[in-house]
Amino acid sequence: QVQVVESGGGLVQPGGSLRLSCAASGSIFSMFGMGWYRQAPGKQRELVVTIFSEGSTNYADSVKGRFTISSDNAKNTVYLQMNSLKPEDTAVYYCNAHVRVSSGDYVRTFWGQGAQVTVSS
Repeated sequence: QVQVVESGGGLVQPGGSLRLSCAASGSIFSMFGMGWYRQAPGKQRELVVTIFSEGSTNYADSVKGRFTISSDNAKNTVYLQMNSLKPEDTAVYYCNAHVRVSSGDYVRTFWGQGAQVTVSS
């Protein structure tokens, strides 16, 4: 029904920057919001940031001031600009999309496959 695809992961040195992209496509009647989560080895998946359709955002304290989310609502696409990266930011970053697939539907959440971000010298 709905596909969520991340891109832009990779290896970066501490203090460096990286930009992730995420596009949602398919049977989207309306978009409630999109967001990024991450999961480091041996740890639970945690929220990085969510952006809602009206533009409000919710950042994890650990990334405030370093990460910035932006969106292109017409393309159902979000971007995560990550600056001043630290080794502890190393994780698989997952994008999700909260959508309605029809007018009478409830809000459903769809996940991407994840993008590896490694911060290491």
